[in-house]
Amino acid sequence: KLAFEPETTRIALTTCGGLCPGINTVVRSIVLQAWTRYGVKNIVGARFGYHGLGKDRENFVKLTPEVVSKIQTQGGTILGTSRGTPPPSEIVDTLVESKINILFAIGGDGTMRGVNAISEEISKRDLKIAVVGVPKTIDNDIPYVRRSFGFDTASSIASVAINAAHTEALAFDRCVGLVRLMGRHSGYIAASAALASGHVNLCLVPEVPFKLEGKGGFLDFVEKRLSKHRRAVIVVAEGAGQHLFNHLEGMTDPSGNRKLGNIGELLKERMLDYFEQKNDPVAIKYIDPSYTIRSATANPSDQLFCSRFAQNAVHAAMSGKTAMMIGYWHGRMTHVPVRALTGQSQRINPQGDLWFNVLETTGQPINLC
Repeated sequence: KLAFEPETTRIALTTCGGLCPGINTVVRSIVLQAWTRYGVKNIVGARFGYHGLGKDRENFVKLTPEVVSKIQTQGGTILGTSRGTPPPSEIVDTLVESKINILFAIGGDGTMRGVNAISEEISKRDLKIAVVGVPKTIDNDIPYVRRSFGFDTASSIASVAINAAHTEALAFDRCVGLVRLMGRHSGYIAASAALASGHVNLCLVPEVPFKLEGKGGFLDFVEKRLSKHRRAVIVVAEGAGQHLFNHLEGMTDPSGNRKLGNIGELLKERMLDYFEQKNDPVAIKYIDPSYTIRSATANPSDQLFCSRFAQNAVHAAMSGKTAMMIGYWHGRMTHVPVRALTGQSQRINPQGDLWFNVLETTGQPINLC
């Protein structure tokens, strides 16, 4: 049963937060699904995230099958993106003024919080506007989404970077190949890429604390590794070791996330200083492929996954579902109330199978504390 009459329905899309492989595929699939399956011919895109729905917004972009026909081959997002959001009341004013019946918001946990806030404002005004979220994060850290789109592509490209670090480490005496990967609160990319490459000797993730100095710590591990094997490959997720950046405590970015220190640069500098003081210098080859990964075109597996997310989002919205996102659990697409995400995150279980797989593959200690 349809909650909206296709001939009179107006749909808006917005893409928010950091880039991720597959965003354009989701945009394309939503447009094609709404246009060809339901006959909705009035579809627009808001420019640069939620700010494209604020009072200082740019003009909407008209979206048709012709406009989106080839965008799945491009990285990034044709709509642009941003972090942060205007007040929900301002966004709802825009939706009403622009006669928007359905809003699709493509983004991460901050975007889903926005879906919740916008939906609450719509409910207060007793308006018939559906808001549906499509979860986007290469970190794979949104609850109730076993695998988010773009994650498979991200892990594949991260593995290439790790293999490059391994090649560099083999070519020089007493060399460390150090790779910093994305993963603000969860280390899924780091763990998955480490397993896929098979070359990693130490994987550091936000879920498993470590100490930098002292017996059994990070520097002690590297020293022993170089003494025995003369090379090491280390992968670190961006959110690991943030206890080493006390000066950033309490600072946040426009999305409300804690500001992170660059753990990759810090580890590099500390290793150089440590071995220089011992008069035993090392070579460090540091690779950070973060933006290369984020801006990549989705691989075939993710292209398929993006289409499934988008098609299910359109089905949900046209049937009148709102204040929800599309989830993925046990191989099935699901409907998840966005209020269920409050205070939750998806992280690696240090006692779970994935982390034990990492420990067994890398041969690293159970902890570096």
